[in-house]
Amino acid sequence: MRRFRFSDPGFEAAFAAFVDERRETPEEVDTLVRDILLAVRAEGLDAVLRFGRQFDRANVSAENIRVTPEEIEEGAAQCSPEVREAIAFAAKRIRAYHERQRPADQWFKDEAGVELGWRWTPLEAVGIYVPGGRAAYPSTVLMNAVPAAAAGVERIAMVTPPGRLQPAVLAAAKDAGITEIWRVGGAQAVAALAYGAGPILPVDKIVGPGNAFVTAAKRRVYGTVGIDALAGPSEIVVVSDAGSRPDWIAADLLSQAEHDPAAQSILITDDEAFADAVMAQIEEQLKSLETNEDARVSLKNHGAVIIAPLEESPRLVNLIAPEHVEFALDEPERLADRVRHAGAIFLGRHAPEAIGDYVAGSNHVLPTSRAARFSSGLSLYDFIKRTSIVKCDEAAFAILGPPTVALADAEGLPAHARSAAIRLGQG
Repeated sequence: MRRFRFSDPGFEAAFAAFVDERRETPEEVDTLVRDILLAVRAEGLDAVLRFGRQFDRANVSAENIRVTPEEIEEGAAQCSPEVREAIAFAAKRIRAYHERQRPADQWFKDEAGVELGWRWTPLEAVGIYVPGGRAAYPSTVLMNAVPAAAAGVERIAMVTPPGRLQPAVLAAAKDAGITEIWRVGGAQAVAALAYGAGPILPVDKIVGPGNAFVTAAKRRVYGTVGIDALAGPSEIVVVSDAGSRPDWIAADLLSQAEHDPAAQSILITDDEAFADAVMAQIEEQLKSLETNEDARVSLKNHGAVIIAPLEESPRLVNLIAPEHVEFALDEPERLADRVRHAGAIFLGRHAPEAIGDYVAGSNHVLPTSRAARFSSGLSLYDFIKRTSIVKCDEAAFAILGPPTVALADAEGLPAHARSAAIRLGQG
């Protein structure tokens, strides 16, 4: 891990260069994804199955591309009772947290007598991408599906790469009420959800994380459908003084580094001896960590230790705009309240980011790659939309009509002006 010291003369320039480093999708990925999307749009299910054979080496046909209700039941039943209980516990907390986000409809009459308001309605159909391989996690299902169900989405279609469906993933899908699961992954899955492909009907919005191909596909179909965000590698910043246990902080940093070689873990502390102790603990824990290969690459290429006064930490965090930030301090709010740009903030020495990934109740689908400067994590709001409502009687229109005519004339739109003027007896 690189080390930066606030006291060094070149700190600001070196830190800015570090923050500006990019982990972007290669151009060849985007070109291939474009071709996949065009093929699926033109050929439908035939292209989806062909790409499944080509990329996933999967023997999936029109007959078995959909996971049957029996397969969902049987797979979920293979999940251990302990994990089933944990899934139910997490789902309950996630549901309760997101139900509290439900906004109220509004209806009022203003001083002109115009009745105005808005109402919220759920999306009709949402597609959820659930990765396979290293990212076959039941928490991905819960974090995407439970808020959608809480919002009242009628149809939730889940896609996941072909292969053995993990019992925990099926148990999470069952708990979240998902009955529509398709054996298709990659860019072709995004295309199928966006355009439709045989029995896979199109949706209104696609959510869920994926690899570079999935992210590139979501970027290209945006506009045809909505998307949640363009997910990048996971990130964490831990702000801690020497009052924390070094092994706890080391574990927190590794919890993100193990996700992906491109993930990023950063420690900000005011105590260099404490930083050294954390680094020693990282090396010790890596010895027994099954994911140590990815974690080592992540820490070497993208990790950092920043030695700086803790009073500077909110400013540094805001510049990084990380997915997650922990304030492992006795009075964390004092500094955390000054943070404007972060996907999620964890307060105190007993609030590791890992609880946010699973059971805290807040959503773990969060902005990455500095997108926390302008976007938020997944929520109930991603699955509802607001419609404006306007009602005018004759008296109210008599007040609104004349300025409407004036503005329409000023913009050179005579039909707009006539639409108002004719009701005023001027047309």
